[in-house]
Amino acid sequence: MLGVIGGSGVYQIEGLEGARWVAVPSPWGAPSDEILTGRLAGLDVAFLPRHGRGHRLPPGAINYRANIDALKRLGVTELVSLSACGSLRADLPPGTFCIVDQYIDRTFAREKSFFGPGLVAHVSLAQPVCDPLSSLAAAAAAVVGVPFRKGGTYLAMEGPQFSTRAESQLYRSWGCDVIGMTNMPEAKLAREAELCYASVAMVTDYDCWHDAHEAVEVSAIIQVLLANADAGRALVLALAPLLVQRGSRPCPQGCGHALEHAMITNPTARDPALAAKLDAVAGRLLGRPS
Repeated sequence: MLGVIGGSGVYQIEGLEGARWVAVPSPWGAPSDEILTGRLAGLDVAFLPRHGRGHRLPPGAINYRANIDALKRLGVTELVSLSACGSLRADLPPGTFCIVDQYIDRTFAREKSFFGPGLVAHVSLAQPVCDPLSSLAAAAAAVVGVPFRKGGTYLAMEGPQFSTRAESQLYRSWGCDVIGMTNMPEAKLAREAELCYASVAMVTDYDCWHDAHEAVEVSAIIQVLLANADAGRALVLALAPLLVQRGSRPCPQGCGHALEHAMITNPTARDPALAAKLDAVAGRLLGRPS
């Protein structure tokens, strides 16, 4: 089942057969919105607007844990993130899609794990996205005809304010390619939930490092944002048949077994209340006899 989280400008997906909005309760609180379910090219799809319909939620107020948990409860196995971002590179102009493969997390005011006191787990984030799914997203971008780059480092900042010029220059010196506010802790939580996760970062503007940045009018940025949103939805429509053609098979990167050796709390010492909240995220392992 393909899950899609839509960022700024992407609040719904057209063309779903049997489309309906469903409320999915989560023990982690309320997700950003109801989830739009339906089918594309014979594939079950679940779409969640990250900021809520009408863009009600700023990045720091999004309940990332509830979003990932709710999608996992619906049966999502592959998750694609669409998000607006700024470019930190001259060769990633507005209108370009960057299919991210690395992150630097500079957020600090968000819950970043499903686990905690009473049930400790440490997942690997050396490869924070699913490369096979990212490759399919790149193939879908090629079908759509949108300019894209496969591979790039996403700097996740807290927000909601944008960077200072000094910060922007610093992030460039670190080798970052794009900057945004929403892929973290989303990618970390998707890994804990054993989901294949791919991120399509859609460039709307150059960050403030660019000499011509201040000369760009807001109306021009909005036009790029809307065009990106259309291309992002088209990418999803192109991705669904590619997933169907690939068929159902275990992820060669092992995303579906990310927790296999990650939970280190002895079963006899686990907090039953926290374990109960993890029924969707880690039920595959928690259901095993101790």
